[in-house]
Amino acid sequence: MIIRRQVVNSVGVPRATARSLRWNRQARVFSSGLLPTTSGDSSRVVTSTNQRSQSTDFRSWQALHNVDIQRVTQTAMIHELTQQQTRSIEQVVPWFLNTMPAPYFRQVPESFRLDHIKAISAIKDANMDMHMNLKTHLPDGRQVLTFIRPGTMPGLLLSMIKELPFNQRSSEYMPLSRVQIYSAEDDSMSLNMFVYGEEVKSATDNVSLSGKHILEYARQLMEGTLPPVDEFGRPNPQMKEIFQPERLLAHMEKCTESYILRSDPRRFLSQFELFEKVSGSDNISVSIEDSFLDEKNEEHYWVDIALANTLPHFALEQVSQLLFLHSFDVLRAHLDNVKDGENGNITLLRMLVTPVNGAKGDESTFNLLKKELKRSKWLSPATMELVYEKQPWLGVRRGEIITAMCTIMHPIMSKINAIAFSKGNILETVTKDRYVKHAASIADMFLDRFNPKCPLTCEELEERSRQLNEIIEAEVEDTPAQELLLKMIAIVKHTLKTNIYMNDRYSIGLRLDPKIMETKGQEPRDTPYGIIFSHGRRFDGYHVRFRDIARGGMRLVTPTSPEQFALESAHQYDECYGLAYAQQLKNKDIPEGGSKAVVLIDTVGMSSSGKDFVMRKSVKGFTDTILDLIVDTEETRKEVVDFVGKKEVLYLGPDEQVIPSDIEWVIKRAGQRGYGTPAAFMSSKPRAGINHKEYGVTSEGVNVYLDVALRKVLKIDPKSDSFTVKITGGPDGDVAGNELMILHREYGDNCKVVGIADGTGCAEDPDGLDWSELLRLVKNDLPIDQFDPSKINPSGVLHTVETEEGTKARNNMHDRLPADAFIPAGGRPNTINANNFKQFLNDDGSPRCPLIVEGANLFVTEEARQELFKAGVVIVKDSSANKAGVITSSYEICAAMLLTEDQFTSNKDQIVGEVLDKLHYFARMEAELLFREYETSNDSLPELSKVVSGAVNAATDALTEALESFSQEDKDKLLPLFRAHLPKTMADMAFDKVHSLVPAQYITNAIASCLASKLVYKEGTKFVNNLPKEKIAEVSLRYLEAEHEIAVLQEALENTEMGEKEKESIKRLLDVGGARTVLQL
Repeated sequence: MIIRRQVVNSVGVPRATARSLRWNRQARVFSSGLLPTTSGDSSRVVTSTNQRSQSTDFRSWQALHNVDIQRVTQTAMIHELTQQQTRSIEQVVPWFLNTMPAPYFRQVPESFRLDHIKAISAIKDANMDMHMNLKTHLPDGRQVLTFIRPGTMPGLLLSMIKELPFNQRSSEYMPLSRVQIYSAEDDSMSLNMFVYGEEVKSATDNVSLSGKHILEYARQLMEGTLPPVDEFGRPNPQMKEIFQPERLLAHMEKCTESYILRSDPRRFLSQFELFEKVSGSDNISVSIEDSFLDEKNEEHYWVDIALANTLPHFALEQVSQLLFLHSFDVLRAHLDNVKDGENGNITLLRMLVTPVNGAKGDESTFNLLKKELKRSKWLSPATMELVYEKQPWLGVRRGEIITAMCTIMHPIMSKINAIAFSKGNILETVTKDRYVKHAASIADMFLDRFNPKCPLTCEELEERSRQLNEIIEAEVEDTPAQELLLKMIAIVKHTLKTNIYMNDRYSIGLRLDPKIMETKGQEPRDTPYGIIFSHGRRFDGYHVRFRDIARGGMRLVTPTSPEQFALESAHQYDECYGLAYAQQLKNKDIPEGGSKAVVLIDTVGMSSSGKDFVMRKSVKGFTDTILDLIVDTEETRKEVVDFVGKKEVLYLGPDEQVIPSDIEWVIKRAGQRGYGTPAAFMSSKPRAGINHKEYGVTSEGVNVYLDVALRKVLKIDPKSDSFTVKITGGPDGDVAGNELMILHREYGDNCKVVGIADGTGCAEDPDGLDWSELLRLVKNDLPIDQFDPSKINPSGVLHTVETEEGTKARNNMHDRLPADAFIPAGGRPNTINANNFKQFLNDDGSPRCPLIVEGANLFVTEEARQELFKAGVVIVKDSSANKAGVITSSYEICAAMLLTEDQFTSNKDQIVGEVLDKLHYFARMEAELLFREYETSNDSLPELSKVVSGAVNAATDALTEALESFSQEDKDKLLPLFRAHLPKTMADMAFDKVHSLVPAQYITNAIASCLASKLVYKEGTKFVNNLPKEKIAEVSLRYLEAEHEIAVLQEALENTEMGEKEKESIKRLLDVGGARTVLQL
């Protein structure tokens, strides 16, 4: 209605005021912000002509020149609005008090209750839907979001949770610290409160006072004065040690005051029990009981859940989604976080639920619900989408199997067609409505194969596979879909072990026959010994090993974009294979074969705190899954069907993005899970390990190869002759920094460092960079851009990546600068490759640098190595040059098995010194052999390096197999080989207990590897490679006997009357060829 100017009555009020000032008819006036404004004493309405003409409809009721009329009009409007609001409040308050559940009034502070009433009154007064969000800031910085929604329909809570801000991807991430969910008893409204930010404990907080009601209840319980059930018919808890006052008070100190104050004593103790079950772990504990306080509906149940070390937001969403999937509506809920020391927080969820849509709250439903609630924390997003949204009839187990198999297929099938078999396309194809039934049948076959109660035999598996093959070939016409489904069948047949039936597993794990990862038509390559695959929450991991007992690092890969993540997923297995194979070549001198673990983690778009949280969880999930498949405990014997048929022993080490707290957790967890030598399960433990950077172990080996190469190839005696070196990797890096210190220690000013490049820039000087400044940077852990410019000679220059010119200079320093030797001790893999190797050469094709000693892995590609070899560059391959690091880690494993942590730390200096001597010995033995064979070979040095590794590994494998048939007495005769391999102090302290401390298979491998490396380094690769495979073990053992005979002869020679010169000549002849002569080979 448009109000025109009117004649006013005697009191100055328009005659139409009563009907024209109704709220609902004039709402547009207020919502448009067109209230009258005044200016000066005249109090006139200030508006432009244009404004007046545009707003005539809204403002024509105002008298332009009569201030009294305006004042009376405003007064009338205010009166009318106040009366209307009063009437609304008078209606809302009684309704609110009668319909909100009693716990709301006990648990929500009065100030919030008043805010809620005012907000609801405003909604009702405006005749709007009951839909409002309130945001309140608490004095301590926390934020409270209150969501008010009409109705209480199932799924409403889940929809609200999905609207919540501050998830782990947000740069403004705040943890969800408390949740309170309430439903009006007349089902007209839901009111949910979400608190963000941690509640700060005050110095004046006194848990004895705030928790007085809980302590009194616990006292009566422990004294036995409480009846079996309380006044509401609820059974009281059983007496337990944790309810003693000291334990209870200690627990309360971890809780927020608000949680203590509003907790019912019985509920607090029951949640304390759940807390204790998961404390210090990453597990979930669930309890479900009837709601004894409900008089209207018997089918109301309390679900209590304790989730250790999880994101509260994620926990709430996961649990709500699973309850909705099982047709349970959430009527009330509470979420609280309780600190769990170094393990983070434990999230306590309590939900009042009722079955809907015909569901039943029976025992079988709750048992399934408990299992799936425990699994929900570790399900991948792909699995959750599949079983919660797309195909809920599948169930969680089948969903996990299907998504895990799709991930395994990606690196295999993408080589055939990268687009058709992208990761997303693979999952979408096998879960289409047309094909998902076949995928479900394959998952069922997988479950039957590994059902611990009655596993499928190999014959039954073959028959089921044949039947499924026939069905798929008959019913699936789409070629890609058929290929994928048949490959899934092959994965079932190539799985030797799984943890799918373990109730508390972190992820699904499969011990695979490595042949499944081969792609038809690919070039032949060595087949690994075993593969373990793990598929979990935001991560997928492969562990590849080339020997039964193996060691290698665990690398975390965290791509920064979806595109990069997809690329890494396709290459993940091949990267893991390549790194494990390189480790196998490198591990030739130690008992463990080569292995590697690569864990691909989805942290795309996450904040730094969210990324770190997910990475730490992924380490736990992956390593615990490995333990599921290798430990021999009552649980695994009961739940894991084993078609491997042999105990498996493997060891991990830290690699990219693994931090000390990860190492500590992995070792602790290995002990909890019953791993035989938990301290050895992961090397580089901060206190009981040998820190590679602190002791420069990798660089010590690199420098031995550099020393031998300078003498053999360049005919430079570095102790007396001057030579030049360029290095990639900063002074603050492990290999580069320690190499600088060793170069100065061994050669002083004879070594001129003409260039160093790292991530910050590069420093160059053809006359050599200032040694005192270089060592200052190393000592203070500083990068090269911190080089003092005043210490740069006139012939030198310092570039930083702050400029385009500096970045370019840094990127090509290793190519540009002439030097005698180049040591890549840092930098990206494949930096020198087949496309750019010529930049390392002069215009005439001659090398700017004739020698490369690879301190960093994979800096030069295989193709580039061969091309540079043709150009005259001698390259010492990474698997030889930097092997000292893996030898050190192997000695850490031995120390963890043979010594206690206190024994090791008490003798650490002596043991480390002996380890360094061993590193120099192994490096020099191989370096001397390499260059000895290089002089008479047409092959490049990298090829010869692989030949040496191959010869040692072949001999080790042959000996290991032969030793399996030896009696224990015969094996013990060979134990001196293992003892001699160990640092002397370590052997002296514990070798007499070797059989009780070290796994038998490890001892066998140690004997075999020691004898194999001794044989190859002494006699050369051709000696071993020319032997028939079946004769290697026999000849090696005869060789050992021959060596003993030679040693007897040499000792006897000492007692003969002969000139010392003649004696030494005969000794040398016996040492060089005596054993082979005895063997008549």
